Amino acid sequence: MASVIPLLVDAGDIGYVEWAGFLGSTAVFASAEGQIHILAERQQVINSHDGLLAAALTQDGKGLITAGEDGKVERLDIDGRTSQIFEQNGKWIDSLATGPSGAIACSWGKQGMVITSDGSQKPFDCTRTIEGIAFQPKGMRIALARYNGVDLKWVNTKNPPQFLEWLGSHIGVVYSPDGRYVVSTMQENALHGWRPADDKHMRMTGYPAKIKSVSWSNKGKWLASSGAPAAIVWPFGGKDGPMGKAPKELGAMGQTLVTCVACHPNEDVVAIGYEDGMILAVRIEDDKNAVLRRAGKGAISTINWEKNGNRLAFGSEAGDAGVIDIEG
Repeated sequence: MASVIPLLVDAGDIGYVEWAGFLGSTAVFASAEGQIHILAERQQVINSHDGLLAAALTQDGKGLITAGEDGKVERLDIDGRTSQIFEQNGKWIDSLATGPSGAIACSWGKQGMVITSDGSQKPFDCTRTIEGIAFQPKGMRIALARYNGVDLKWVNTKNPPQFLEWLGSHIGVVYSPDGRYVVSTMQENALHGWRPADDKHMRMTGYPAKIKSVSWSNKGKWLASSGAPAAIVWPFGGKDGPMGKAPKELGAMGQTLVTCVACHPNEDVVAIGYEDGMILAVRIEDDKNAVLRRAGKGAISTINWEKNGNRLAFGSEAGDAGVIDIEG
């Protein structure tokens, strides 16, 4: 039976939890108010941003990158030290991504910056407001979600971007782990995908609510998503991805909406968070599930696995947060 270790703070909760996860084996929680809570032998609170808008773990798992309303991009290291790595005075930095070799990308409005591991800054821009950023798994190429499509831009060249067009507002973007596919979340209740090599399109529609969370399985065979009364999991294992295939619907709980998903780092299992605060672990193959947390306070806003897959950190829109030990 899984056991839950709550994050306890003097005020009772930490407000909207933007990101919950692990730096090494240490659980970390970043609140929208700008505080970072570290759940170790002694709980620690770091005042980071004046309003935190985005957070992302570095690819090596040794740093948490955050950005906020104060125009700053900061890094929290595994030893608890913080450092500022970029600042754009007077701007809200609301899109953030981490990439290969320690690279970081952030944006404000139609402009953005890539910061490499040696501190070099490489500016970029877009003809529309940038709503989301993702790095290609290998190579210095970024995907920029914006109105009517996604731009694929090489950071180290001035060549025009490859434009993946689809009418509508695209508010988030992810690459598949093998780099073959690009998938955007849309303002309407849909995902849209492309295979950039031949510009093939993939329409993924039928959601009753906006999709706030997507997660790739460990080998990229499945893409799990929120936005329905079950986790909608699209097959990407064949040569044509989900084209012409129906998704799996996992963890259906009546009409309770799924608000967050996180695929296990080593197995074809997905953690599913719901609008009532409940969390399930569900095996993709056969929908077999286990309750990890019963309903709590507020919709689950973030869940992330520890690298070894033994623990799960979670946070809710109402400030509930903690760690679930799968082994109990």
